[in-house]
Amino acid sequence: MRFDKIEFSAAYGTSKQLPPSGVPEIVFSGRSNVGKSSLINKVFNRKNLARVSSMPGKTITVNFFKGDGVVFADLPGYGYAKREQSEKKRWADLMEGYFQSGRNIALVIQLIDMRHAPSADDMVMLDFLRQANIPFVIALTKCDKLNKTETEKRREEIKSELADYSDITMIEFSSVKGIGVEEVKAEIVSAVADV
Repeated sequence: MRFDKIEFSAAYGTSKQLPPSGVPEIVFSGRSNVGKSSLINKVFNRKNLARVSSMPGKTITVNFFKGDGVVFADLPGYGYAKREQSEKKRWADLMEGYFQSGRNIALVIQLIDMRHAPSADDMVMLDFLRQANIPFVIALTKCDKLNKTETEKRREEIKSELADYSDITMIEFSSVKGIGVEEVKAEIVSAVADV
């Protein structure tokens, strides 16, 4: 698969707008400000493919990117406290519509900030993916922001925090240092090959 052959396709703000799903989809999911846009840009070696914002909660649409025989979907971040109640409801409806529209989901890359314990929203998302039988891996973002001692400490804590998901591939990731990029690419290639 060519990771340099990707372009922005469309953005949808409601589930009714979502196009039918044909080719395999790779989905990027995570809470606001977890580093989703940075991960996407790093994996595809592009500066501004996904817009990086200093303000969390900026992505409020499902953004689709066309790739080499595959579609990539960047889901809006969850858990942003300052959102209006109506916005939160629209987000929930959009997510429900996305996952329940019979999409050809090959893999979800679920992002969790390695520096912190997974949030309640993170756990709900992991639980949902498992219950729905959707294949996923966990990208532990911002790992470069931890020193060696903190990294070891977090690795141990994650073992218990995510004990129920010990069978799931977890990739430490840094968009700054490029840590985990090749592993994420390999998971994508493998997932698409399995479809």
